Amino acid sequence: MTGSTLDLSTAAADFTAILGHWEAERPDAPAVTFAGTTRTWAEFARRVRQNAAAQRAAGLRPGDRVAVLDLNHPSCVEMTLACAQVGTANAVVNFRLAPPEIVYVVNDSQARILFVGPEFAAAVAQVRDKLPAIEQIVHVGGDADEYEAWIGAHEPDHDVHPSAPGDCFVQLYTSGTTGFPKGAMLTHAGMLAHATNVMADFDVDADSRVQVAMPLFHVGGTSYVLLAIASGAHSFMMRMPDPAAALEMLERERITHTFYVPALMAAMLQVPGVADRDFSSVKALSYGASPMPLPVMRGCLKLFPDVMHQVYGMTEQCGVVSSLGPEDHTDPAVEHRLISAGTPIHGVEIEIRDPATGDPVATGEPGEIWVRSAQVMGGYWGKPEATAAAITEDGWLRSGDGGHMDADGYVYVTDRIKDMIISGGENIYPAEIERVLAEHPSVADVAVIGVPDERWGEVPKAVVVAAPGAGIDEAALLAWCREHLAAFKCPKSVDVLDELPRNPTGKILKKDLRKPYWEGKERQVV
Repeated sequence: MTGSTLDLSTAAADFTAILGHWEAERPDAPAVTFAGTTRTWAEFARRVRQNAAAQRAAGLRPGDRVAVLDLNHPSCVEMTLACAQVGTANAVVNFRLAPPEIVYVVNDSQARILFVGPEFAAAVAQVRDKLPAIEQIVHVGGDADEYEAWIGAHEPDHDVHPSAPGDCFVQLYTSGTTGFPKGAMLTHAGMLAHATNVMADFDVDADSRVQVAMPLFHVGGTSYVLLAIASGAHSFMMRMPDPAAALEMLERERITHTFYVPALMAAMLQVPGVADRDFSSVKALSYGASPMPLPVMRGCLKLFPDVMHQVYGMTEQCGVVSSLGPEDHTDPAVEHRLISAGTPIHGVEIEIRDPATGDPVATGEPGEIWVRSAQVMGGYWGKPEATAAAITEDGWLRSGDGGHMDADGYVYVTDRIKDMIISGGENIYPAEIERVLAEHPSVADVAVIGVPDERWGEVPKAVVVAAPGAGIDEAALLAWCREHLAAFKCPKSVDVLDELPRNPTGKILKKDLRKPYWEGKERQVV
């Protein structure tokens, strides 16, 4: 290894100390490359401390939030690390959200400053009057960039807020069954535990070259870049996960570690000349967050032999909790494991529990997947009841996913306890879509389900009952959704029924609605 190994359990209590370690150990080594610009660890650390100084000059204090609405950009990572130093937290907003959803997340976070990329400046200007807590908007990148001047006006601030392990420094929003997103408070302890555990299982170190392709609002983006920082690796950030550009970067930069969602990998297989490229530098290609169609998996196994890791994780656990390694992808004797989520990674416990009683179920029996590790979030921002419902007193996180575990300890994620739909790596809760459709005057009753899709794994479908005297115009309903929801959440089709199936207590039987679409298919969520 070019630089010394950092023992995260003893050498550092937070990410500020980690950044300082690599700045001292490898000041002239490359830390982050983006859009043709590479900054060393010394340069990167200086910018983080300038950001910290700018936050304090703006009056931000420990516990305050800032928000970032942008495509991937190093400024967001600088912001997160500066928040770790100041005691603030970076609420990274999903840039795929519709304007009303952006308003909700920014207001819920109580952010005082909003950092906006050029692609979203117009949308923010339209809703500016609906963001009362925002004291300042700083434009990042493009012709109207203000971020460089915002940090450049200050000398680096070396004062470090004495963070506790449970302090939140990055807040990622995950959709909720109430129809509104929840802010998962990710802590120093949780992110450090995730980095430690993944480094142990995926051989990430200071010589690694890590591609950050996933959006930073997603745990697969933010936790992945923080993993690289914790290990002292060189990060290569992409602004957007473009398949051709990602493949070109893999080859040109001799990337060793990366993470993709299956929809991106499916698109990669269609890139002209992909089979002729040299990807021999790759040591670990992780994929997950949505189902991987077996034809796509087989094509990718030819393209990336002996390096693929299927991973299962969640925002509330700072990222990955289980992995199916390369050996299980290629051994014909265990081909059935290709639809599993693998075994728990280092430092993680997984059990299958009865969702009603919380009692462990027998091996092979279905139940809810419970996870316990030091990676667990600090809770949901401003939602103590939701936090108490998700995390037990003895530290188990109720994932909301249904599944079973075989006798060899492999986890199979087979359904969603909470009806969540995973489409192209994005978590979609039907309640969000149902809330919008229920407001349309032609709809009397509605249920949203996930149905199979060859490209995205599954997509939302709306099943509606018409209001008395009204007719259902499918195009009008879909247009209504596009006005109020992010595009990836919008139903792709609408079915009309005379009534929705319900049990004796009145609960809609979504399993009955889903059944005809999933018959003959091995449903899985990874």
